[in-house]
Amino acid sequence: MLDLLIIGASAAGCGAGIYAARRNLNFKIVTDNIGGEVALSGQVENWPGIQKIQGFELAKQFADHVKSYGVTIDEGWRVVNIAREDGHFVVTAKNAKNEEKTYEAKAVVVATGIHPRRLGIPGEDALDHHGVTYCTVCDGPLFKNKTTATIGGGNSALESAIMMAGIAQKVYVLTLAPNTAEKKWGFPNGEDVLIEKIKNLPNVEIIHNASTLAITGENKVAGLKYRDDRGEHELAVDGVMVHVGTVPNSQFLDVDKDAMGQIIIDQKCATAVPGLFAAGDVTNIPFKQIGVAAGQGIVAALAAIEYINKLPAPGGEI
Repeated sequence: MLDLLIIGASAAGCGAGIYAARRNLNFKIVTDNIGGEVALSGQVENWPGIQKIQGFELAKQFADHVKSYGVTIDEGWRVVNIAREDGHFVVTAKNAKNEEKTYEAKAVVVATGIHPRRLGIPGEDALDHHGVTYCTVCDGPLFKNKTTATIGGGNSALESAIMMAGIAQKVYVLTLAPNTAEKKWGFPNGEDVLIEKIKNLPNVEIIHNASTLAITGENKVAGLKYRDDRGEHELAVDGVMVHVGTVPNSQFLDVDKDAMGQIIIDQKCATAVPGLFAAGDVTNIPFKQIGVAAGQGIVAALAAIEYINKLPAPGGEI
């Protein structure tokens, strides 16, 4: 029986792990992969104390910090179910071979983060990994001196286009938003510094009011179709970078969620289930930022420790 099981090993999960280790808890971290979206986020310039660092390197530092305490991280295991039995939690996880592992813990912190939202248009699934990507950091270098299109209107789309401007010959950016000051020149959810940077890149063309209709090509991406105020159009492109938002990794969990699937938590990161806590991007916190997620992980760990300390002695009822 573990004191605590932490699910996820990115900013929130590692933040929770560091504090759990410093309190000498008997705990483990189980995760499908280390780093999550942080590892795929490109250059990070808003982590306090480090002016610039690649996301994968920051994620590695998170994990290395946790491991320095002798903590076990069970990587390659995806949690598929959490059940509450006899006052504790039974957590079931599976690996790529469909093998199963079970954990028992007094308390659980869910820090499973998010995954990219798909467009849901013709050609997207068929050409996934054949020119369609949801990770510009991973696949962008494959399109050196080629033509690419980034779809989206937030920071991840801006970062994608900026990265591709240094790799590709031509970069299109398709955003649903209009080219107005009120909508921040097509990027209503973007940071001003990134918007100004992309507007001044000579090989980047921003297409506003653009709704993507289909991705075309035989065995590999050859183009994409979109509609704007002037009608339907088609662009010849070699790659399509999709950055249209994210979906919380909460499907395995039967707990109170909002309409977006985000886990609802209180100020102490507690869910409606006693002993079950959640932290980071998988929750309904308003700002999805690495620093916020790390802080949430710390709060969740401290709240879990508080919960565990109040449990009756072995043999008593919870």
